[in-house]
Amino acid sequence: MGETTTEPREELSQVLRHRREKLEALRAKGVEPFAYNFHRSADAAGAVATFEGAEKAGSLDEKDHGERVEVGGRLVGWRDMGRSIFAHLEDASGRIQLYFKKNILGEDDFETLALLDVSDWIGVEGPTFRTRTGEVTVQVESWTLLAKSLRPLPFGKAETDPETGERIIHSGFADQETRYRQRYADLAVHPDVREVFRLRSRVISSLRRFLDEEGFLEVETPVLQPLYGGASAKPFVTRHNALDQTMYLRIADELYLKRLIVGGLDRVYEISKDFRNEGLSRVHSPEFTMLEWYQAFSDYEDQMDLCERMILYVMDEVMGTRQVTFGSHQLTIEAPFRRIGLVSALSEALGRDVHEMSEDDLRAEAERRNVADLDGAGPGKLIDKLFGELVEPGLIEPTFVIDHPKELSPLAKPHREDPRLTERFELYMGGAEVFNAFSELNDPIDQRERFETQVALREAGDDEAQQIDEDYIRALEYGMPPTGGVGMGVDRFVMMLLDQPTIRDVILFPMLRNED
Repeated sequence: MGETTTEPREELSQVLRHRREKLEALRAKGVEPFAYNFHRSADAAGAVATFEGAEKAGSLDEKDHGERVEVGGRLVGWRDMGRSIFAHLEDASGRIQLYFKKNILGEDDFETLALLDVSDWIGVEGPTFRTRTGEVTVQVESWTLLAKSLRPLPFGKAETDPETGERIIHSGFADQETRYRQRYADLAVHPDVREVFRLRSRVISSLRRFLDEEGFLEVETPVLQPLYGGASAKPFVTRHNALDQTMYLRIADELYLKRLIVGGLDRVYEISKDFRNEGLSRVHSPEFTMLEWYQAFSDYEDQMDLCERMILYVMDEVMGTRQVTFGSHQLTIEAPFRRIGLVSALSEALGRDVHEMSEDDLRAEAERRNVADLDGAGPGKLIDKLFGELVEPGLIEPTFVIDHPKELSPLAKPHREDPRLTERFELYMGGAEVFNAFSELNDPIDQRERFETQVALREAGDDEAQQIDEDYIRALEYGMPPTGGVGMGVDRFVMMLLDQPTIRDVILFPMLRNED
């Protein structure tokens, strides 16, 4: 019982062989090791709560037993005391103690327990009671093997601090990359990881509920696209055999969602998987979850207000607090959020006016600071990279970075007061961009010129620059009303809310190199 993967490889092989021997012994006794079904009358937490309710109401029987329960889960602890055994069973709700006694089960069923291991799934039936140590427990009158575990989970060693009483677990599954690769095992042995993903699901449901209540329509747009666009990124390329056509996994939903605004659906959103053929970092994953929404008859000022309300709505509904811990930072999230101009903030960091700097000046500043990936970068990308190096890491509290240079924003309307800029914002939280938004460009002539500028950048070596999408321009020619649009990185938002240091910690199955 209780083997861990910290043993040498040859010893581990003995453990695996020993479990298979137990499997064959169970079959020889007529015990099916992999059940078809099991009826549960309660989960672990529910069984405990029902007993405590009966105890409080004074409705236990004369032996201080509660009602009979049928619970199922994984064995996570085992103490053999000879003629009796205490164990712990864990399911999605929590843990409950089990008590097996020889004179209750009968000799054969009790002896068969020796063929069980920690990590096995079992179902048990019997009344609940409270032990002398105060723990609610199932007195097992019958048990069923649900699934024999042929490989031991790497449970850690639990200790109790004698001074504080705190339960400390020394994990037997410490290698982080292995935990990502074997997320199933990571979830099985780390309840805190399971809780992260439960909360992630609730965050997404809350985002959807907020937009639904605001009158937005959830839609679906193509994942496979004949022409990618809506962001500056490299795509994943594939081939459609029947059409004999190159296709791309979408890098953004934007251009399709704005086609729907043209079509008269004036508030639309999509929660989608997007794909960008880029490197891995603390905040970058080639496959990620994006929420995008577009609202006719609005601009980026309206969308800043909507973002603030959305964030506070989710925090109140899911977290129950507006206090956030992110790393070493303790934040109170309240509207209105801070606003800074991108150009003014970068100018302050550089000690010179960005508007007065030539492309050569910008490149020299970037090279002096050893900024990576400068090949083919024009003025806009150089500004973006310098901002990411000098300003972005300090944007921990929610901050709107507004009014981006025109070269950086080929899909945003020109700023109504400064034609060198666009009406765009990025909302930073926890040192990373989480939201990106525009007053959407709805002039098809200007849009074509912006696309042509992007093509020139591609020809100069910027392989992330956008292409001309003739069908999208045609859609704009039919007329698109003034529109505000927002793209939100769901994974990054969850990272910030749940104090998770990397994007891999909030993606169930993150992309990794091949194991071999």
